[in-house]
Amino acid sequence: MKQLVPLSEYPRPQFKRDSYICLNGYWEYAIRKKEEIPTIFDGQILVPFSPEVTKSGVNKTVMPDDYLFYRLNLDLPKEFIKDKVILHFGAVDQIAEVFVNGQFVMKHIGGFLPFEMDIKPYLNDGKGVLIVRVIDTTNSSYHSSGKQHLKPGGIWYKPQSGIYMPVWLESVNNGYIESIKITPNIDEKVVRISFKSSNKSAKLNLKNRIYEIEAEKDNIIPIEDMNLWSPENPYLYEFKIYNEVDEVSSYFAMRKISLMQNENGMKVITLNNKPYFMKGVLDQGYYEEGLLTPNSDEDYINDINLIKSLGFNVSRKHIKIESMRWYYHCDRLGLLVWQDFVNGCTKYDFWLNQVPLFVRYKINDHRYKKFFRENEEGRKEAYQEFLDTIALLYNCPCIVYWTIFNEGWGQFDAKEIYQKLKFVDPTRIYDHASGWHDQGSSDVKSMHIYKWKVKVPAKYKLKGRAYVCSECGAYILDKRLKEAKKKEGFIYLLFNNKEDFQKEYIRFINEEIKPAKEKGMSGFIYTQLSDVEEEMNGFVTYDRKEIKVDIPVIKEINESF
Repeated sequence: MKQLVPLSEYPRPQFKRDSYICLNGYWEYAIRKKEEIPTIFDGQILVPFSPEVTKSGVNKTVMPDDYLFYRLNLDLPKEFIKDKVILHFGAVDQIAEVFVNGQFVMKHIGGFLPFEMDIKPYLNDGKGVLIVRVIDTTNSSYHSSGKQHLKPGGIWYKPQSGIYMPVWLESVNNGYIESIKITPNIDEKVVRISFKSSNKSAKLNLKNRIYEIEAEKDNIIPIEDMNLWSPENPYLYEFKIYNEVDEVSSYFAMRKISLMQNENGMKVITLNNKPYFMKGVLDQGYYEEGLLTPNSDEDYINDINLIKSLGFNVSRKHIKIESMRWYYHCDRLGLLVWQDFVNGCTKYDFWLNQVPLFVRYKINDHRYKKFFRENEEGRKEAYQEFLDTIALLYNCPCIVYWTIFNEGWGQFDAKEIYQKLKFVDPTRIYDHASGWHDQGSSDVKSMHIYKWKVKVPAKYKLKGRAYVCSECGAYILDKRLKEAKKKEGFIYLLFNNKEDFQKEYIRFINEEIKPAKEKGMSGFIYTQLSDVEEEMNGFVTYDRKEIKVDIPVIKEINESF
């Protein structure tokens, strides 16, 4: 079979070095009921597409009691190999064990975050057999599962397993630059850059000026004549960090997200110290052929460009962590990101998670049993994933807002977690409870409004926080309908032609969003960017082949305020 290399672009644009071997392409796979590594495999799978999707060439479902195996023969060029050979996985859903030449190397738990390991000690002159063994409990355990469900339907989508993001190698010498942390400060006109390395000194080249910097220290670099980043001006400062054995290319942006009090005493969100109204769409990050995996890098670019062309300035990345390339494109094209943490729990309950849409009430989230969070190990794992998500995405200028919990799903200790995470990353806005079960904390009061009209709560109810409508709209435009009926099936408005849909969207903006903005609302998230499986409320179809609206019409109304 001809070797294909999908999604072969450099996976980590904000931390780039010359050493790179892409391992995407055809691997061998097997699905078994026993954990013993098989000697005979079932066939080939196209990595990084999951076995559940047709594009992988497998199109088989992996159940929670299955073991999914991958095998790849490695034969690395001698000139590639340095002191360490680091194997990177963008994400493997859900529990992965890695073996090289029959030796166990590493186990990683969690299906939405990258992990890496040095495999040089296990290679024989650059040769080795790489085995990955995967278990995926989907939503049957406390592990984070995102929108995947063993019984998909409605807001839940087809589950997938195994490798679904790029796999790649790089080789480095001892003393290499392990990581960098970038914190811009537009008020002081500086950027703070720290790096981790056993080699304690390095140099930084920014605009052809060389700075001597030290490891494990905030190195303060002055930025004169600042060019402030925004969706309208996505200016990036490119730089390099290097020492005797390594060189890394990166970038940053000078931008600030914060809260301020307006003339009416309301807290509002500001960008670069000026009020900035957030106009966003809910973005599930699902694609018809690959589910969590796009067909190509162009899919990312096209989605971002579509969001901007419709007059929006925000993507709320909903309960999914993307490839670093998606965030890079948001950085360079100018799209703000409200990033959700990925949640999971053992049960999604009608009374806890859906009834608050119709009847407003809240429950104290210290009641772990009520929120199906009794398992202490599950709570610890979730909190660690929150920390890891912040660490992974901290340097991305596009990300301005963290959503900790959504609609009570997997929620626990939201107030305390907000306080801890705000200390870890004080540079962004936090939403501790998007939708409902607000614990009276975080930077914003965040509501989901589908049944009622969007209105701003009384100031005393906000408790000194900004107000956002973090989900709303969700009008369905489905041309297959013979007759569009209001409020058919759940609560969404249904339309079978774009003229009626657009007329309603314009009314919604003029009569609900604009008045709310005038009364102090800081932003709204319209549901949603694309259709996903049974959900037909996207601006674009699931396969991305048809934009269901007239772009100029939506753009004009969105940019009219």
